[in-house]
Amino acid sequence: MKILIELPSWLGDAIMTTPAIENISNHLDSPEITLIGPFAVTEILKNNPIVSKVVVLEKNYFNIIRYARSLGHFDIYFSFRGTFRAKVLSLLVFSKRKYQFDKRKYLKTHQVEKYNNFINESLDANYSAGPLKLNFKAIDKDKKNNQLGINPGASYGNSKRWYPENFAQVAVSLSDRFNIIIFGGPSEEDIAKDIEKRLIQNGVFNYVNLAGKTNISELALKISSLDLLITGDSGPMHIAAAFQVPTVAIFGPTNDQETSQWMNKNSSIVKTDLDCQPCMRRLCHLKHHNCMKMVHSIDVINASNLIV
Repeated sequence: MKILIELPSWLGDAIMTTPAIENISNHLDSPEITLIGPFAVTEILKNNPIVSKVVVLEKNYFNIIRYARSLGHFDIYFSFRGTFRAKVLSLLVFSKRKYQFDKRKYLKTHQVEKYNNFINESLDANYSAGPLKLNFKAIDKDKKNNQLGINPGASYGNSKRWYPENFAQVAVSLSDRFNIIIFGGPSEEDIAKDIEKRLIQNGVFNYVNLAGKTNISELALKISSLDLLITGDSGPMHIAAAFQVPTVAIFGPTNDQETSQWMNKNSSIVKTDLDCQPCMRRLCHLKHHNCMKMVHSIDVINASNLIV
């Protein structure tokens, strides 16, 4: 049976589909699964042995008809996206059965459960959502040199980002116990350099700045080797959850009830409790950004000390 699955466009969301995808495989008889989506999300899931093929989804609307036809024929098509573009693609894909995720139907539950409920409803099944699954062989931890990961970026928008000076204060405080790895994508190199500069000013040199220097596979492997990750609500946070890496996650405008780490017992959330939270905005519409400003370095340091 040939199955086509369109993944969410965000890295973290794609990782949160993995329990649902496992249940698709469990329900159907030896399915031949093709994943489509942006490069980063197909790259992070391509090693799963139940996946036969991955195809990078083109963003060009003018090519969408040609693109859909080039995929071939399928028995079932699942789309974990509900955008207008995804609906257009669904109309064009050749498949006997088609199912499209509608976020309005699944409220007040974790995103992993939303995706899993969508699959249960589509297949008339009743599977539980298992752990996140990434098929990379985790790097063995260095017992002599504990590793602290600092992930200051968040692709969703500036409202989710804690401040570089605060990340640096936390890293300085923990630098006697951990070697430090600074993570970030190409668009976050300036933030990472700011943190690096502050570490040097405080006499901390046991660090490496990997911002803009890792591909998706390298990022996953590096995160798997960590003894602690300090991060905002981000894709790397969900990578860490898949590897059960102890994590302190800083939440501001987003909903930790829906997008916190899934099934990571060594996870701690640090956040304020403001009336405007969660606003789900990319930028603070109230112009004060207090949901992040009021999270202090000592709060994150104390949370870190409790879990490692």
